Amino acid sequence: MSVFGKLFGGGSKGGKGPSPQEAIQRLRETEEMLTKKQEFLEKKIEQELATAKKHGTKNRRAAIQALKRKKRYEKQLEQIDGTLSTIEFQREALENANTNTEVLKNMGFAAKAMKAAHENMDIDKVDDLMQDITEQQELAQEISDAISRPVGFGEDYDDDELNAELEELEQEELDKKLLDMGGTEDVPLPSVPSTSLPSKPAKKKEEEDDDDMADLKAWAMEAM
Repeated sequence: MSVFGKLFGGGSKGGKGPSPQEAIQRLRETEEMLTKKQEFLEKKIEQELATAKKHGTKNRRAAIQALKRKKRYEKQLEQIDGTLSTIEFQREALENANTNTEVLKNMGFAAKAMKAAHENMDIDKVDDLMQDITEQQELAQEISDAISRPVGFGEDYDDDELNAELEELEQEELDKKLLDMGGTEDVPLPSVPSTSLPSKPAKKKEEEDDDDMADLKAWAMEAM
């Protein structure tokens, strides 16, 4: 049996293979186990490095043995890093395949449902139905237009005649207003004041003579 067969629990030839979900779960468990192994090896490497530093030149043999163990742990750690990368890649591939499988399954289910929905449909019948709907909509619109159209109940009037009559009425109203404005016999005039206006006081004779002399003097000066 192969390593992956043991990992995924493969049995006899006639046995059913693991589902993608089961394989993904197994891979995750393996990743957790290897991650713990990594942490253990990192601690061991730190311990051996501390031991080598502790002995140093005092106990050269013990220091070299600690460094050798450190190298072995580092090699194991490197191998685990590579294994984890491979397992992570395989797990992601399985997750993508599982997702695609579910997507295709749902798409197939939807296709079957659509086929069942269209099973009793005929394109010619659909066209006829849509044509009937269009005709009924047009008929309904015509009925609405007919109902909303004003009805005179047999009273048919000439628009030109009505406009001419309206203009005559407007002209009569305008003439009436002009007559009312021109008839002043009915308009009451303001009453004449009963009191006499104050008369301007007459100038004295001497003042008038003085004014005449001043005018004559001014004329003589201009003539010179």
